[in-house]
Amino acid sequence: MLPSAESLEGKPVPNVTFKIRPNDVWQDLGSDELFKGKTVVVFALPGAYTPTCSSTHLPRYNELAAVLHDNGVDEIVCISVNDAFVMNEWRHGQDADAITFIPDGNADFTRGMGMLVDKRELGFGQRSWRYSMLVRDGVIEKMFIEEEGEGDPFAVSDADTMLRHINPQAVAPEPIVMFSRPGCPFCARAKAALAHHRLRFTDISQSQKINISVLRAVSGNITWPQVFIGGRLIGGADELDAHLAQRVTA
Repeated sequence: MLPSAESLEGKPVPNVTFKIRPNDVWQDLGSDELFKGKTVVVFALPGAYTPTCSSTHLPRYNELAAVLHDNGVDEIVCISVNDAFVMNEWRHGQDADAITFIPDGNADFTRGMGMLVDKRELGFGQRSWRYSMLVRDGVIEKMFIEEEGEGDPFAVSDADTMLRHINPQAVAPEPIVMFSRPGCPFCARAKAALAHHRLRFTDISQSQKINISVLRAVSGNITWPQVFIGGRLIGGADELDAHLAQRVTA
């Protein structure tokens, strides 16, 4: 049986050593180094590359990273009972550079949290239950634990719930998608403009089988890039510059 959120709040995080591999070099990372003197949002999940984790849980934290940082969060940490190689490849594949990926390969942290569960029926062995928490200076301030039940519940450990807890008035950014072409200077300009405004976006490149016919079908245009924000077509680099200028003056 999992512990209650209330029973964990106010307690320190487990004191463990993680085996990480930044830049292909093994390093030890202790809990103190990860949490002490910082405000950290942690979200833990059953496994890298699994459906909900890859399609929703991780991407939304990555998408809301800037607004979480603006609201006092120093670091956003994803923890899973996977090894460093798997976590590094998952991070690369998800383009999640705003998230710190922590491999809990021996499940020491997850076990210390009381969140280790048996997933042998799926061939997973022991894995982490899905939860999120806000940690200040190594002490758990707030826990969101998914309700125990069949399948893979995902209702309270999401990024939007965490953001609302930290600041109910915070405004989440709209999703941004850009259709781009490798080597296109206008595409590079549009990406730089979004980066300057600290806006995260999904880049759908021509190299991913997106051709002129597809571009025209979705945008009505045949020039690169084409940027969509919140489901609305903004247009190319010039139109994006004008749109971002309006956001600044609004």
